[in-house]
Amino acid sequence: MSFEQKRRALITGASSGIGKATALAFAKAGIDIALVGRSQNNLELVSKAAHEFGVEAQAFCVDLAEVAEVKAKIQAIAHEFGNIDILINNAGIGYTGNLSDTPLEDWQQVINVNLTGVFQCIMGILPGMRQQGQGTIINIASIAAKQAFAAWGAYCVSKAGLLSLSQTLAKEERTNGIRVMAICPSCVNTEIWDTPTVKANFDRSQMLTPEIVAETILHTVLLPQQAVIEELTIMSNVGVL
Repeated sequence: MSFEQKRRALITGASSGIGKATALAFAKAGIDIALVGRSQNNLELVSKAAHEFGVEAQAFCVDLAEVAEVKAKIQAIAHEFGNIDILINNAGIGYTGNLSDTPLEDWQQVINVNLTGVFQCIMGILPGMRQQGQGTIINIASIAAKQAFAAWGAYCVSKAGLLSLSQTLAKEERTNGIRVMAICPSCVNTEIWDTPTVKANFDRSQMLTPEIVAETILHTVLLPQQAVIEELTIMSNVGVL
């Protein structure tokens, strides 16, 4: 895939799962990538793999849970890496537990990473996109943004908020030439299922793969600038697990 103008993307949560798969899909398509995540070592491995496709790829260690610092750090990355045309807000955490059993600290952590951290990333990149007169922002939500699941309350609320954020931002920024999209996958077989905050026993072999979601993200990015898919739900053909 060739472009009249070189594109540059910033991808959060790029060290594994959907973020890693998206980074490699973008690199294969000739898009330069700024890789953001918490593990510098893992980001460097993704960067090395991306370089094999002949693109520029740099790793930047940022923890989206530190919401007060995120905007400034993302702005600094954009300044160092160059103008960002595409922002993929993929970083997030899973959390299981009934609402009545959810400590305030846990609730706040989920909201901070899955929603407020995304907001801060957007605020760090949006001024540059406005100045360019174009840009694409894709927020990776979840089927849980549209369908509530018992024992997933904090996660469902955070993703529903992310979907609403995407819808509002799309209306506000379309006159500035900025496309905003929300992608809502069903269960995806990533490392999130191995994290200590998630306790669920699903058949991971029936889930979507990160690569399937990444190809969907790439497809939406490559649409002509005058076209946008503002919301897309992608499901495993076995339904919601």
